[in-house]
Amino acid sequence: MGGLTLRGAIPANLLPFHPDYSIDEVAYRRHLRWLADVDGVETIVVNGHAAEVSSLTRDERRRALAIAADEVGDRVQLVAGIFTDGSLEAAELARDARDEGMAGVLVLPPACFQWGANLRPEMALAHFGTIAERVGIPMIVFQYPVANGWGYSTEVLLRLIEIPTVVGIKEWSQDIVVFERNLRSVRAQRPDVAILSSFSASLYASLELGADGLISGMGSVVADLQAQLFAAVQARDVNTARALNDRLYPLASAFYAPPFVDMHNRMKEALVLLGRLERAVVRPPLVRIADAERARIAEALRQAGLLAAAPALAAR
Repeated sequence: MGGLTLRGAIPANLLPFHPDYSIDEVAYRRHLRWLADVDGVETIVVNGHAAEVSSLTRDERRRALAIAADEVGDRVQLVAGIFTDGSLEAAELARDARDEGMAGVLVLPPACFQWGANLRPEMALAHFGTIAERVGIPMIVFQYPVANGWGYSTEVLLRLIEIPTVVGIKEWSQDIVVFERNLRSVRAQRPDVAILSSFSASLYASLELGADGLISGMGSVVADLQAQLFAAVQARDVNTARALNDRLYPLASAFYAPPFVDMHNRMKEALVLLGRLERAVVRPPLVRIADAERARIAEALRQAGLLAAAPALAAR
């Protein structure tokens, strides 16, 4: 629907802030250009988790979309993250995305779903159905682990893809057995629905199972390596794929270590260490990571071959 094609490496951008927590538009545009310049990146997710979307007002979310459309919208497809508890507001955010030129939306489950909505599958159907009825835009389902309450069972996913405007699934079930079952089941019912891995900590395995691509906040740091990994898997170049996986593994281990809530803090610090971002400002209640952890991130970047040596870490 709408010409949206979902394949290969799809990074979800980080959102730079000034020290006063306002959006740093200059740094944001530079970050978007780097992502769009990566060979193999044809789509970017804007206003996803990686962009700290839950801290943004509706006006800020729309402004972030407008900047992305202006800066790289003529070069790549743009997909807007939709994250809110209310289905009616989700439809309004989807309308904003459509009006700002987004090619599709990535629909995150409402936070209230973790309170037992997996026992009420009609809630998921109502959420996506409301957006579909009110706004004609392609939708990607964000699949979480079922155990945390946000994830959808395979049976619910199969009902969700009965909605014609659902064109993809960001698959982050965090269980490779469930991942394969979902992939096979969705392919059997609607082979046109893209399965996009979000298994950053085990990306190679999920791509080998046949994922059409990947969506990753970690792509804000290493979209180039992720795109190369996808290409190597498609080419059945096992040696290259394993070598790339060995480079990505220490970064995934550093970024997604406990506490998980710090993952995007860590990615911003990595961009600072790589000279691609001036400062790693995150909005409260997120707080800056400690220098010892910054040193671990620097070491992971070194192991990935992205830094010649771990640099001195001056306090900022």
